[in-house]
Parts: sequence; structure tokens; C-alpha cells
Amino acid sequence: MVSSPAELTIECHNSQGMRRLKNELLAVYEEVYVERLNNPFFTPERFWGRLEGYASRDGFRLVTARLGSELIGFTLGETLPEGSGWWRGFKGDINPELLNETGKRTFAINELMVRPAWRRRRYAKRLSAALLEGRTEERATLLVRAENTPAYTAYLSWGFKVLGQVKPFEDSPTYEAMVRELDGATG
Repeated sequence: MVSSPAELTIECHNSQGMRRLKNELLAVYEEVYVERLNNPFFTPERFWGRLEGYASRDGFRLVTARLGSELIGFTLGETLPEGSGWWRGFKGDINPELLNETGKRTFAINELMVRPAWRRRRYAKRLSAALLEGRTEERATLLVRAENTPAYTAYLSWGFKVLGQVKPFEDSPTYEAMVRELDGATG
């Protein structure tokens, strides 16, 4: 008898839920970023510190994906506050008004990761859709390394467009800043 594969379970969490899941989230992070963990910017401690910062902001949401009891991926983000530093150091030729944050305009996707063994099964797209579902912001934004071809290509296929480049921290990589309009309450 062949057992059927486990169904993907998607769940939303607030900041307290994120803290309860700390060990599992860090395990996924360490698996996904195994080749970069020696870089000070990518240490698990620095990563968790960034997550704590995101979780302290309005509109924070964490979405997890499980197959059975195994956490196979997650995504999270928050509403950019008025005067956000998200666009600090932006390089690109656009209308500067596009970088003006009102505290209600933009939802930032800070992280989206799926364990390597579970990639290319549309789980990242399902996580992203769940994260953006019901958002009332006008648009979503994210940062991606241009050399991360699978992620970069996926975001383009999901309707994101490149605005320019951002280096969010002194010791971080330079990322492509992407934006996608949201369609009201359905994201």
C-alpha cells in the first residue's frame, strides 16, 4: 500500500507566533543559507535580530508552510512605516515619489524561503500569495539578489518589477528592489 503525500498546511502567525517558532525558523534559515553563514551579515544571530525588528512593526505577518509536522518554508513581512529607511541608498532612475512611504502604502516582504528539498513545487508562490492575501496596502516590495536567478525569475513571473538597487545595510549585499501593485483587499 502506498501512503499519500502529506498536504501542505499554510498558517499565519503574529510576532508572538514567530518567537514560538524561533528554533524551527532558524533551522530553515541555516539550511537555506548554509553557504553564507560565515559572512557576518548572514549569521543566525543577525538574521534573528532583523526578524525581531520586522516583528515590532505594524502589519507584521509570518506565514509558514508544513508538510505533515515538518516546516518546509516561511515568508514574512510588515507595512513600511512613514519615512521608512527601506529605500535608503536607492540607486535608480525613477520618480522620487515612488520612494515616499506613508505608513499605509507599501507592504515589505522581508523573507521568503523554502528548504532546498522542497523547491520547484510552487510552494514559494503559495507562501507569497498567503502573505499578501487581504493586504490593504497599494503595493508590495521585496529585495532580491540578481544572481539568485530562480527567485529573481519567480518574482518577475508573479508581477514584480525592478525599480533599482538598494544596499540596506553597510555590510549587506546590494539587492534589486522590486515592487508589485496589490489589488486591494485580495493582494
